[in-house]
Amino acid sequence: MVLVDYKDIEVRQEEMHVLGDVTFTVNEGEFVYIIGKVGSGKSSLIKTLYGEIDPICQTPESHATVLGEDMLKIKRKHIPRLRRRLGVVFQDFQLLIDRNVSDNLKFVLKSTGWKNNQLISQRIFEVLSKVGMETKGYKMPHELSGGEKQRICIARALLNDPELILADEPTGNLDPETGRQIISILHKVRSTGTSIIMITHNLNWLTEFPGRVLKCEDRKLKELNVPNGTDNSSADCQTS
Repeated sequence: MVLVDYKDIEVRQEEMHVLGDVTFTVNEGEFVYIIGKVGSGKSSLIKTLYGEIDPICQTPESHATVLGEDMLKIKRKHIPRLRRRLGVVFQDFQLLIDRNVSDNLKFVLKSTGWKNNQLISQRIFEVLSKVGMETKGYKMPHELSGGEKQRICIARALLNDPELILADEPTGNLDPETGRQIISILHKVRSTGTSIIMITHNLNWLTEFPGRVLKCEDRKLKELNVPNGTDNSSADCQTS
């Protein structure tokens, strides 16, 4: 099943052209990396997938669908409906600093329509267990390491059984070993049928955890068709 289908799309950031002729698809259960230099449009592209930036059609054949939603025509009031079917993992975590881990996750569930407190508690335990954090629900964000915070962010992204997870440089602030653990968790999530689209600057992940690779370069998006999903000689982006 196709979850993302873009054809002949332009991406702009504050009226500035960032990417053009964007054409790609993502199918159920795929792991897709997006690589490229800083400022090449990776994050802007991701933002069009969850309605933060509006994609722009370039030709009469242009289309942009995410989980069946037409992103060229979607109304702002319907974007929360789309986001309930997505999970987003941010580099800077974006946890609520005034409440503990469980309450961070409870806030998301309550805001997406969950009402039964028993089911809420059960779901929180389930997602924390998936990321190895089932004993950390009482912790405040400032009491967690960077790797623990990112595990909580992945748990948060899993709360509503998303069909697609968007991860914007989830290992960027982590040491290599902790980053490896985070990518391993995401690959395990992919094995359950959830698709992952992940921005990264670390080319080592592409060989250690293979997937499809899309590269933002010269204001275009292209797919790298190389063994094991990477070509370190041509990727031409920063390593971390």
